[in-house]
Amino acid sequence: MTGIGNESPAPVPESGPAARQHPHFARAYARAVEGMNRRGGAEHRRDLLAGLQRTVIEVGAGEGSSFAHYPETVARVLAFEPDDHLRKLATAKAASAPRPVTVMAGTAEKIPAKDASADAVVVSLVLCSVADQDEALAEIRRVLVPGGTLAFYEHVRSTYRLLAAAEDMLSPAWQRIAGGCHPNRDTLSAIIRAGFTVRTIRQFSFAVHPLIPPVAHILGTATSPAPE
Repeated sequence: MTGIGNESPAPVPESGPAARQHPHFARAYARAVEGMNRRGGAEHRRDLLAGLQRTVIEVGAGEGSSFAHYPETVARVLAFEPDDHLRKLATAKAASAPRPVTVMAGTAEKIPAKDASADAVVVSLVLCSVADQDEALAEIRRVLVPGGTLAFYEHVRSTYRLLAAAEDMLSPAWQRIAGGCHPNRDTLSAIIRAGFTVRTIRQFSFAVHPLIPPVAHILGTATSPAPE
């Protein structure tokens, strides 16, 4: 694919979702993610990225935990992260990544990349906290080539009724303290609703922190619609 390397990304707006910063949460996340990766997050990321090829856009790259796990089949990665602090950490990690990674400001709802410019898009613990899942997934479809791959790794609403009810109850408070994260989203349904065809799906429980109980996660791939 071509288009990303010569891209002139649109500037990040000064208001709206792109401008929202969560400095306290961003710093807490950056401190906690190393432990999360040791407990299994790194393995999840390797599984997520296995088999991706050519040009990849990673949306919501965080502090760059995925960069070390891109396979040799990936030619280049354009990683977008809206938070200033996390983007600075990701830029440092990109310098030692095994594949070429460029880190830039950008949000899932407004990806600064051309139409059909990526063979794959990666979202890792991102769709829980976007302002509008439908808008974000429409943007992902826009930047993917027809038949391109969406690789997703997300925590989702529990399938257990009582736990799901607790997640619903805690969601408003959790959004305020955790950077807009929703603990109760049905992300798989949103992916299907956006027109993607799910190809692989793995569902499991995982605790992102020792003090937080395991919650439902999904990890898999889906393809964008091919031309008729």
